[in-house]
Amino acid sequence: MVRTSRVSRSICLAAALSGLALTADVAHAADGTVRVLVIKEQGIGSAAQAQPYVDKLVAVAGKASGWAATEGKYATTREGAEEYIHSADPHFGIMSLGAFLALRGKHQLEVLGKAEVTQAGGREYHIVSKTQTDIAGCKGKTLASNHLDDVRFAEKVLGEGAFVLADFTLVPTKRPVQTIKKVTAGESECALIDDAQFAELSKIEGGAAIKSVWKSKKLPPMVVVAFPSAPAPERATFKAALGKVCTGEGKAACGEVGIKNLGPAGASDYQAVITAYSR
Repeated sequence: MVRTSRVSRSICLAAALSGLALTADVAHAADGTVRVLVIKEQGIGSAAQAQPYVDKLVAVAGKASGWAATEGKYATTREGAEEYIHSADPHFGIMSLGAFLALRGKHQLEVLGKAEVTQAGGREYHIVSKTQTDIAGCKGKTLASNHLDDVRFAEKVLGEGAFVLADFTLVPTKRPVQTIKKVTAGESECALIDDAQFAELSKIEGGAAIKSVWKSKKLPPMVVVAFPSAPAPERATFKAALGKVCTGEGKAACGEVGIKNLGPAGASDYQAVITAYSR
């Protein structure tokens, strides 16, 4: 009888916890707030610094789309994004390409649009060196980069067969400038950097001596997506309003988060990188 009672209490506790989780999800859905997640990996500054600007942007998007209330969340890591997805159940997201590809299948993301940014970053990648003249010369040597966390993205989307990370002795870095300084200081023969870092080479001491020895294809811009929780009519309205968000009073809000414009797009615009990442 004691054992049966304990089992019964365990079942009741599990049911109660499930009920609490369901109640929280229902509350999120019922309060009328449309939540938007913005994730910019390798973004400049902290999430806390960017959050007020994201709040403004999401409010402008909400006004253009006719939403009663909005909430924005800015994240610079996939871990931070996942935490918000599970706790807040957002309807929409604006994501850097790598994050979109990694989260797309798990969270059933639908492409609604694209976000063109004012500053370069993430559209094109280079392998650079001050001692080597081609990618073959870099293979078997050290490669510094702050873009090594997602091996599939680096090899399948960026490299497209030109290299695998095992071709190099990797020197992981955390900050964009740190990557470049590894090469200027002779601590790494080569580096994998993006277009934003490449544009900064001439401004860094010793950077003028670093040259591109390989360049990726130009990649699609950041992605505007819908999560499964967004109703179909709400998706359609938001997609139709995207082109208006960064105009008029919204221009300043977009500029503050580094977005030049938003516009509609579909899965076909990203199919090449989706296919590459899925191989």
